Amino acid sequence: MADRGCPLEAVPLPAEVRESLAELELELSEGDITQKGYEKKRAKLLARCIPLLQGVDPSLQAENRIPAPTQTTAAVSKQRKPKPPSSRDERFRSDVHTEAVQAALARYKERKVPMPSRRRSALTHSSVETYTPPAGVHTAPPDVTTGLVELSQRERPQLASVRGVARGCSGSILETAGGVPVSSRVSSKIQQLLNTLKRPKRPPLKEFFVDDLEELLEVQQPDPNQPKPEGSQMVVLKGEPLAVGVPWPPSLLAVLQRWGTTQPKAPCLTALDTAGKAVYTLTYGKLWSRSLKLAYTLLNKLTSKNEPLLKPGDRVALVFPNSDPVMFMVAFYGCLLAELVPVPIEVPLTRKDAGSQQVGFLLGSCGVTLALTTDACQKGLPKAQTGEVAAFKGWPPLSWLVIDGKHLAKPPKDWQPQAQDARAGTAYIEYKTSKEGSTVGVTVTHACLLAHCQALTQACGYSEAETLTNVLDFKRDAGLWHGVLTSVLNRMHVVSVPYALMKVNPLSWIQKVCSYKARAALVKSRDMHWSLLAQRGQRDVSLSSLRMLIVADGANPWSISSCDAFLNVFQSRGLRPEVICPCASSPEALTVAIRRPPELGGPPPRKAVLSMNGLSFGVIRVDAEEKLSVLTVQDVGQALPGADVCVVKVEGAPYLCKTDEVGEICVRSGATGTAYYGLLGITKSVFETVPVMAGGAPVSDRPFTRTGLLGFIGPDNLVFVVGKLDGLMVVGIRRHNADDIVATALAVEPMKFVYRGR
Repeated sequence: MADRGCPLEAVPLPAEVRESLAELELELSEGDITQKGYEKKRAKLLARCIPLLQGVDPSLQAENRIPAPTQTTAAVSKQRKPKPPSSRDERFRSDVHTEAVQAALARYKERKVPMPSRRRSALTHSSVETYTPPAGVHTAPPDVTTGLVELSQRERPQLASVRGVARGCSGSILETAGGVPVSSRVSSKIQQLLNTLKRPKRPPLKEFFVDDLEELLEVQQPDPNQPKPEGSQMVVLKGEPLAVGVPWPPSLLAVLQRWGTTQPKAPCLTALDTAGKAVYTLTYGKLWSRSLKLAYTLLNKLTSKNEPLLKPGDRVALVFPNSDPVMFMVAFYGCLLAELVPVPIEVPLTRKDAGSQQVGFLLGSCGVTLALTTDACQKGLPKAQTGEVAAFKGWPPLSWLVIDGKHLAKPPKDWQPQAQDARAGTAYIEYKTSKEGSTVGVTVTHACLLAHCQALTQACGYSEAETLTNVLDFKRDAGLWHGVLTSVLNRMHVVSVPYALMKVNPLSWIQKVCSYKARAALVKSRDMHWSLLAQRGQRDVSLSSLRMLIVADGANPWSISSCDAFLNVFQSRGLRPEVICPCASSPEALTVAIRRPPELGGPPPRKAVLSMNGLSFGVIRVDAEEKLSVLTVQDVGQALPGADVCVVKVEGAPYLCKTDEVGEICVRSGATGTAYYGLLGITKSVFETVPVMAGGAPVSDRPFTRTGLLGFIGPDNLVFVVGKLDGLMVVGIRRHNADDIVATALAVEPMKFVYRGR
């Protein structure tokens, strides 16, 4: 090995460099690397030690110097090209130099080298312990000053190959292994940067995070000055009784059959396109005949292995877009006639949509095997390579049935469905999405469905042949309860305004109220807000025909500002203040309360200006309206007919609240949901709550349903809602509501207070 360079011990090298050189020698001897590659890598390793070599005593280097060239050799050297920096240097073959290096190396080993700093350059990519060289290549471990090569190259070209400095150096002068100083600008610069790297850039982590276990375990003591409820214990509020002597029908399907056979040409539902034009009007005769045809097809024409695919009580998914209320209504009543349970869901957009995965969990838990849709909707669904509807992630295997007229079989003239009365079985399942994103299904029985329609009819004063303009989603919540179910009970005409039309023309619902002379309208506060932004220049609209403007999200704290602003603008166009009727609802309890229209003689509307500080402690304190730290809410009317309402404490056992205390509103009625489908555990805690008095005695032998709404009972037995349980945020011992944050953001004038990027 001597002909390939000096022995390893002849150079004052760090241990890791010597080991790397030894590995290179071994690779060369075994033929794993070429001579050229060996020389190149060896030169790179030795180049890092040039500062150390320069520090060797001159007397030791004198005998190793090459004598001055003669004229002949000088002439020859002029003709030769300069050696590249990677070529071998014969200086390292001197025996004297070898001894000097060995002596320096011995003194270097005797020194106490300080431990290297744990702080490493950001340019060092990995530690020595975790560094894995590529196959067949053995290089030196990265050093803390590896990234400083470019600086030394600019400062001293003759030291362009310097790539590392010993970590044990201190001060502005580098030392060799023997302690001989090396004075150079580059060395000082490198040492200065090394000192900078060793200095921590930020305070220790413990100065930012102090985990005091005693403080964590300490229970916060209540503030002695915090407001506390001072009123008496509330009593259960009883709603007005259902009208006695009114000939209520035995079921909603019996009413549909009556209207379909006696009033076949009466308009039931008008669908609009995105231009605002009426594309189709479904009559009660067509609704009855198409629903009958669908029920016959579902029961008699769908088979699997010579067995009926469906049996009474099976669940069926309804997949219809918000722009097609006609086919949804046919599918819903067709399932009811076939004694099947419709499960309305949203149209899935992609195969792996996160929201649709939760819906798939609901469908799987309900045992759904069939989905109803239209031809146009099916064409827009994602397809597999076979051309069939793709399998959506998280969904159970489904069969798809297109219910357009040409795909249905006509029933015999003597065929009649069996479902004609209100039974205890499940009528439909309405999905609910919780704040965690999970989707559950609320079951509504046939008896509860009919009772809810009857209660809404009495509370809203609906009458036959009235026209209702519906802006809400007809598949769930108030849009379903008023626009699909209660409307059929009263043979009403519903004008359904699609959401796509509202985005193009926010005034479209007002225009339809004016053109159809609608007596009632079903909107949200957002629809009223959008109308205000688009109403300028519209002078030919009139809302004088309205006797009831139902605000479905009237329980939200920001709805009052939309209602007041809408009234200020449209009161001059025929809108009366008393026709604005906010309501409160929840998926579990359905409609909780609704303000009565003026002709029914309900109490006058009220507003409550409440202290935000008091509300954070769950206490009701009336405050001055001009203050900034107040919440102004409007009443959501009275409880539904036939319902009992109480307010219980949010935490712990369901004790009745005091009259000036905020709690969760609970309802006992025959017109609420009955369970979460297939979830017995949470069903018991929500649908089977038994409120108790201060002494522990139950207030009733019948259970109540928790609504998830936070509020209280005000004067004239009016219900006030200040937030939702899902939006409750507890900080320390104080409670805040997410809806209040939304209301604050909406109340701020954005051009003055909200800055871009915040």
